[in-house]
Amino acid sequence: MTVAQQGVVRVAESGNGLYSQIVSAGGHTLSADEPEEFGGQGVGPSPYEFLLAGLGACTAMRLRSYVTRHNWGVDKIIIELRHEKIAGADSSATVDKFCRVICLRGDISEAQRSKLLEIAESCAVSLTLRRVSIVESSMTIT
Repeated sequence: MTVAQQGVVRVAESGNGLYSQIVSAGGHTLSADEPEEFGGQGVGPSPYEFLLAGLGACTAMRLRSYVTRHNWGVDKIIIELRHEKIAGADSSATVDKFCRVICLRGDISEAQRSKLLEIAESCAVSLTLRRVSIVESSMTIT
C-alpha cells in the first residue's frame, strides 16, 4: 500500500508522544493526537475531531454546491459540530450522537432554509454515519 494510491489515507506514529500520529491524505500531511487529559500532547485533532471535520466539510461542500447551482444568496457557510455518546434505547449500550449546527450568512427564504437542511442531511458522510458499516482489518509484519 502506498500513499500515492487514490483514496488511501496513511496513519503512522510520529514518535513524538504516546499517541501522536502523522496522517497523510491526498498529498496533505496532518497531525493527530489525543488531548492532554487523555494522555496525549494535543498536537493535533483527536480521531473524533477528524470524524467531525469530515462531516462538517462534506456538509459545507454539499450546501455550497447546491446554493451555487441555484444562485441563492448565501455568502458564508459555517458548520459547528460535536459528538457525544448517549444511552441507547435499552440503556445497556451507548449510541453515538453527532450534533451539527449549520450557520448561514445571506438572504434566503424559510423555504430555501428548509431545503438546505434537507440537502445537509443527504451529504455523503451523513449517509455513511447513518448506515451500518463493515470495518475489515488485516495485518502485515515488516
